[in-house]
Amino acid sequence: MTTRRPRPGFLARMLLLHLAVVAAVVLLCGGVYGWLTYERLGRDAEHQALSIARSVAAEDDVRSTVAGLVDAGPEDLDPDVLAAGALQASAEDVRRRTESLFVVITDDDGLRLSHPNPAQLGRPVSTDPTEALAGREVTSQERGTLGHSARAKVPVYAPGTDTAVVGAVSVGISREDVLATLEQDIAPVAATAVGALALGAAASTAIARRLKRLTLGLEPEEITELVQDQEAVLRGVDEGVIGVSPGHRITVVNQEAGRLLGLDDPARLVGTPLAEAGLPESFPALLAAATPASPAVEQVVGPHVLILSARAVRPAGPGLPGLGWVVLVRDRTELQSLTRQLDAVGALSTALRAQRHEFANRLHTISGLLALGDTDEARRYVAEVTETGPLTYPAEQAELLRDPYLQAFLGAKSVEAAERGVVLRIGEDTLVRGQITDPQDVTTVIGNLVDNAVRAAVQGAAEDRWVEVELLDEWAGGTGTLHLVVADSGDGLPVADPEPVFAQGWSTAAGAAPDGAVAAPGLPEAHGQGFGLALSRELARRRGGDVWVTDSGRPGGPGAVFCARLPGTVVPGTVVPGHRPGDHGAGRAPAGPREDGPPDLGARGAGAGSSGVRATGRSAGGSGGGPDGRTDGRTDGRTDGRTDGRTDGGTGGTG
Repeated sequence: MTTRRPRPGFLARMLLLHLAVVAAVVLLCGGVYGWLTYERLGRDAEHQALSIARSVAAEDDVRSTVAGLVDAGPEDLDPDVLAAGALQASAEDVRRRTESLFVVITDDDGLRLSHPNPAQLGRPVSTDPTEALAGREVTSQERGTLGHSARAKVPVYAPGTDTAVVGAVSVGISREDVLATLEQDIAPVAATAVGALALGAAASTAIARRLKRLTLGLEPEEITELVQDQEAVLRGVDEGVIGVSPGHRITVVNQEAGRLLGLDDPARLVGTPLAEAGLPESFPALLAAATPASPAVEQVVGPHVLILSARAVRPAGPGLPGLGWVVLVRDRTELQSLTRQLDAVGALSTALRAQRHEFANRLHTISGLLALGDTDEARRYVAEVTETGPLTYPAEQAELLRDPYLQAFLGAKSVEAAERGVVLRIGEDTLVRGQITDPQDVTTVIGNLVDNAVRAAVQGAAEDRWVEVELLDEWAGGTGTLHLVVADSGDGLPVADPEPVFAQGWSTAAGAAPDGAVAAPGLPEAHGQGFGLALSRELARRRGGDVWVTDSGRPGGPGAVFCARLPGTVVPGTVVPGHRPGDHGAGRAPAGPREDGPPDLGARGAGAGSSGVRATGRSAGGSGGGPDGRTDGRTDGRTDGRTDGRTDGGTGGTG
């Protein structure tokens, strides 16, 4: 079985290609230079031969001797006579002095009167003498009896005239002499070419090694696969990915990161300095603190609550410089929304169980009275139950909210508050006649404000813990705006300027720095988990509304009053039956922030006292079983000594 030789790698092929190109260029340039030099040397030899021939033809002795031999007889053209003659001696002397191949003198018939080879004397020349005998000078490179040469032929004129041609002089420069000169001229060029070839080979080798280091030894096909895999991963993950180089320049931004961070064209950010990329201000601090154990940081960007985590990327080898950072951006907004909805469903389920328990207790009382035959007492008990109305809804006056989503949501919040010993009540000025168009944004704002208020009430010094919520829809030009006021019995905000509570990073026990990265003493665990208020204001302002503080409250209560305005969140609905539009402040909404001071709350001024709500004096027990302040004093002490243990104050009378 024959084994197939492995194909050379890309870098090896590239090195060979570079060497081939360099060699081809060097050889081509050397060949062209050699050819041009050879042509130049040939022309120089022709000119040299022409000069020698001219000087010989111009000598008076040569002219007179040649003219004397024009009419000579055969005996004068005998080779032995010519060999011993003056022309042969003169021509050979010139040939030796000029190192020419030959100096030949002919008569007007082309017979040799001188020649380096005496045997050729008296014979016709081997090349055509017609041009020279016609009075014209000729240069050429031809092969004769002595070999290839660069030669020149000039006419010999009779003495005293420039027109009567009596012979010709032919001078040749050997080709070997030309080639010898060529070798001398081209030797430095050849050495330079060899040096250039060696330099090119060295440069190609160095480039190949550097490319191998830069590509980590990967072949182009492997690099292509890696790029395709990276593109697939970046486009396929549900998280945002941002790569930052050691020089703090953006190297990678996927589409999800652009969507979460509100970037118009993420691809254009590649190569942009981090400071000019328009990313959140917390990014530099996040990168500076990036370690394998560094915690994720929450950041509110637009309508999203994002979790940012950064990791420094380092090569596997020790001592190598870092490769930069990778920042992961995850969206927590939908998770928070789902969690809030699940909490609401759980709270409603708890409320229904409490109501079922109360209803069962009342049925058991009626059943017991009937079993004892005390029908009159049973009848009176049923009448009392009928007079007290149906089972208490988790949030009082929730019927003022026509939107079922708001009713359910605030009902669930009231159950949650009751579990913490806080009464959540709907204010008397509440009236929402329309239907909510964006439950997610509305419940996000209401939920954050109510949760903060409940937390503040729990931590407050007042024994009567309550949270009051007022909602009112306002109509203008066919669009509805939802107004919201939330007040509590807590100790208020411990800051003179309430604006810092809307900054990102104010945590529960210690308010974090506004960049959300470094904790510092600030707001206690009330009115904010660090991002709820910031997110609520962001959502409201994105709709053209706002969230603000109208009263910071005071220690001992009442607490702070928060207001919100949410335009475009309500569509027309049905007016509450039996409720006049003028009742409960219908058509009157809490005013927005004023330029000259704190916002006004309509007819209630700052909110009926420093709390911003009307203190009703009710001490509601909600669904948890405590009194709601409307204790009717009835302990049902009947004549038979039975008591049902009811304190008719809510949904929690357990009997």
